[in-house]
Amino acid sequence: MQTYDVVVIGAGAAGLFCAGLAGQAGLRVLVIDHAAKVAEKIRISGGGRCNFTNRDAGPANFLSDNPHFCRSALARYTPQDFLALLRRHRIGWHEKHKGQLFCDESSEDIIRLLLRECAAGGVTRWQPCRVLAVRHGSAGFECDTEHGPVRSARLVVATGGLSIPKIGASDFGYRLARQFGHRIVEPRPALVPLTFDGADWAPFAALAGVALPVSIRCGTGRAQGHFEEDLLFTHRGLSGPAVLQISSYWRPGHSLTIDLCPGLDVGHTLRQAKPGSRRQLATALAEHLPQRLADVWLQALGLDGSRALADTRDRDLDAVAQRLQAWHVLPSGTEGYRKAEVTAGGVDTRDLSSQSLESRRVPGLHFIGEVVDVTGWLGGFNFQWAWSSAAACARAMAAAMA
Repeated sequence: MQTYDVVVIGAGAAGLFCAGLAGQAGLRVLVIDHAAKVAEKIRISGGGRCNFTNRDAGPANFLSDNPHFCRSALARYTPQDFLALLRRHRIGWHEKHKGQLFCDESSEDIIRLLLRECAAGGVTRWQPCRVLAVRHGSAGFECDTEHGPVRSARLVVATGGLSIPKIGASDFGYRLARQFGHRIVEPRPALVPLTFDGADWAPFAALAGVALPVSIRCGTGRAQGHFEEDLLFTHRGLSGPAVLQISSYWRPGHSLTIDLCPGLDVGHTLRQAKPGSRRQLATALAEHLPQRLADVWLQALGLDGSRALADTRDRDLDAVAQRLQAWHVLPSGTEGYRKAEVTAGGVDTRDLSSQSLESRRVPGLHFIGEVVDVTGWLGGFNFQWAWSSAAACARAMAAAMA
């Protein structure tokens, strides 16, 4: 049986980063992953350029049943710390939108960085290799794998979530957590398009491809989300950054409230333009909305878009405005894990130390990254959680085993 100080299960962002840091701190580290390709989720992220962090990442950008849990790790390894690592590896980057940072060249730059960090720490990697069973005893952890048995003092679970099963996502991390008595916050797709019943969506299905900036809200109290981003109509429902963001807050049976003309008093604007105007109502509305949306919107309200604005009753203009600026819609579901960028929920943080990500139930067992009940907004926040949680874990293990 081979022996290591640390075995990391999962060769994604969190797992590789943790392994590299732990190895460079002097620990003997083995990384095991069942997938044939390393860090596939990094490879496909950000349109192939990897939105590797967000300059403004902080606790307010994360969801969890325990919203304060992420504070410690995020404070001790920040976006600036990761940018310093990129500079050491001479990787160019740029900011696109609202603090979102991307590689200038390719996501492969981040993968190569992580593999070089692992090489610098003498990390061993078994891939593809499945973990068949895990046991814990007085000597630490024993893992039965397809490459044979291995023993370690510490075990780090960095297996990610259920999103994008075609690249190897599985529930292994949750099953392992349950095996050792940990509670699980019910996983669910997050950062995912929302769908609607066919009959309810029929009037809007023809708008597929139409996009516009909106203000969108969902939820109440601490679980309330509010974003101002672009919305995209699809054949089955709604997508785009605004909807991906709000999807993390949405629960079945809850409605969304959408302002399709944020920052504008549509009713006042239309009434101001009304006197003597021979423009068609649809044309006047299309000054503030895409033409296709303006046409469909008026049809849905039973209004004649060809009517002159001057001949349209004020109460009809008010009805148009009210629906536009407080559109209440009830999604029937989501596009599921196949389209979800991340998985919300996961290992309950009440069972983990926020300082070290170590289990409070099983000494030496750590959970990091997406498998934990910490979910970031769209825009690089989930990668920052991977780096921050991995760093907190690696440093704690190095200190404990020094």
